[in-house]
Amino acid sequence: MTTYLISVPGTFTAGVGADTRTRLTRALRPVDPHGTRMGSSEDLDVLNVNDDNTFTLRLTVEADTGPHAEEEARRLADSALRGAGLDERSAPLGPAVITGIDSDAG
Repeated sequence: MTTYLISVPGTFTAGVGADTRTRLTRALRPVDPHGTRMGSSEDLDVLNVNDDNTFTLRLTVEADTGPHAEEEARRLADSALRGAGLDERSAPLGPAVITGIDSDAG
């Protein structure tokens, strides 16, 4: 298995408050990139929200192949968004992209 760092972009279509962001960050804590050398050294946050309500989720995923890692990241992102009270209309996601590989996760 290889550890992949995956970025999943999206857009909040309505204002999202601090409570929703906190719930989303908490739901994504198990896949926080800070658990990898790359995520820690580059200080990659699991959730980054821009002024225009676009956002990026950065997730750590263990998988055998890149495509499987992208699929799993997308599934995890969808699940976390639903858990925070958001759906595909209020927070549509773009394609998951591999942004790093770290086979020595700690």
